[in-house]
Amino acid sequence: MIFVTGAAGFIGFHLAQKLLDTGHDVIGYDNVNDYYDPELKEARLGVLNGYEKFEFFRNDLLDEQTLAKVFADHNPRLVVHLAAQAGVRYSLVNPKAYMESNSIGFFNILEVCRHHDVEHLVYASSSSVYGMNEKMPFSTQHNVDHPISLYGATKRSNELMAHTYSHLYDLPTTGLRFFTVYGPWGRPDMALFLFTKAILEGKPIEVYNKGEMSRDFTYIDDIINGVLSLLDLPPKSLNHWNGKVPDPSSSKAPFKLYNIGNNSPVKLMDFINEIEKRLGIKAEINFMPLQPGDVVASHADVDELEEVLGYKPSTTIGEGIREFLDWYKEFYNI
Repeated sequence: MIFVTGAAGFIGFHLAQKLLDTGHDVIGYDNVNDYYDPELKEARLGVLNGYEKFEFFRNDLLDEQTLAKVFADHNPRLVVHLAAQAGVRYSLVNPKAYMESNSIGFFNILEVCRHHDVEHLVYASSSSVYGMNEKMPFSTQHNVDHPISLYGATKRSNELMAHTYSHLYDLPTTGLRFFTVYGPWGRPDMALFLFTKAILEGKPIEVYNKGEMSRDFTYIDDIINGVLSLLDLPPKSLNHWNGKVPDPSSSKAPFKLYNIGNNSPVKLMDFINEIEKRLGIKAEINFMPLQPGDVVASHADVDELEEVLGYKPSTTIGEGIREFLDWYKEFYNI
């Protein structure tokens, strides 16, 4: 039995579907809030509800009693925690949502995991934890103590909280720092969705920092393959871990952090050009200054994940954008 939070979300939906396709029993948990179009979330749930081995709970992570009851009734072996208040820019507008969902919500997950002897908690962190760090590629060996968004700060706090529970309660935890995930069923607040919608509607797109940005765009299937490979590899305590020269990505406790990205950054203007080419439409662009909380570039060092899992993303940016556009046109009847 595998418990997936954020099952109505982008990554959670794809993970749950893949688990169901491979014969697993899945419990989904999501409050289906209106941060973005709930109809898209309901459509994802419509797909998942077609599986006999899927059971869904429409509840908030802040609802401690319901969360505890679900765990008591179903006793999940593995937990993948993907539910969160997402988005860097929205954290400037509604910071409280991040503290409630990402901090208190994560605490509640840690608590039910430790009280129900969960074998492995895998949770979503983010490349946003790298903040002011400019050394590329971003490595889990780097200092991440200078966040520039509350979203990034809450994700870093999740990593620290997880380590504490790993140390105190011997709870195996693995944090995954996701790098700009995209693909079919993606989030409407992310660049590919926003750009596609605006271009097809003949509206201008907003491009920040005058387009002088790059991102380690990672296709959803590559992300899901990485997550699945890690589920049955809970971290073990490392007796040789040295507190005098501490490795920030591991511990004497059963705790581990990984980057999970594409290791191949794409310039934002090249990304836009690829969308234009695939749509056959030239975008009208409004160049904007860099937004507070945004980083100029991201680039994931995934050497350790490759060494441990053989993880190697295989989807090119052209292939990934094509798959998204095909889905978008079908979903919205264009």
